[in-house]
Amino acid sequence: MRFRNLKKQSKQLDKIKQDLKQKYHYARFVDRVKALITDMFMIYAPILYVITYIVLNGKNDFQSSQVAQLSGVLLYGIIYALLLSRSGQTPGKKAYEIKVVDLKSGENISFVRAFLRFIAFLFSATVLVGLFIQLFRKDNRTLHDLIARTVVIKSNN
Repeated sequence: MRFRNLKKQSKQLDKIKQDLKQKYHYARFVDRVKALITDMFMIYAPILYVITYIVLNGKNDFQSSQVAQLSGVLLYGIIYALLLSRSGQTPGKKAYEIKVVDLKSGENISFVRAFLRFIAFLFSATVLVGLFIQLFRKDNRTLHDLIARTVVIKSNN
């Protein structure tokens, strides 16, 4: 490719990036962490409580049952994906006025895509590097955002 064509493509990419920057106000790292902690207390903790004390006979049964632990994570993932696909927000995200949207269209994502984003989040959180990538990116996207082609923005609620 000629240098002139490469330069033209580079200018086009810069214009696209500039348009995205103007289109979205990206959520801060701190707000995303606060939203996650809020969601863990409002959604995941009650799920674990019900499984541990209503379905099973206490914490010893829960700790010894891998099925119970997996079902808790799966149920949380399903609820999380339902909320994201419906409104783009979980209770924690709503509290801190942030929203998960499609990178290109800015619309809510589908249930399947939201669930895959949750699975990618589990991987991202396991490796930890995936969560901290956003500290080095201008668009504050994490590994699971990159995989799911989503962005977390400030909402106008």
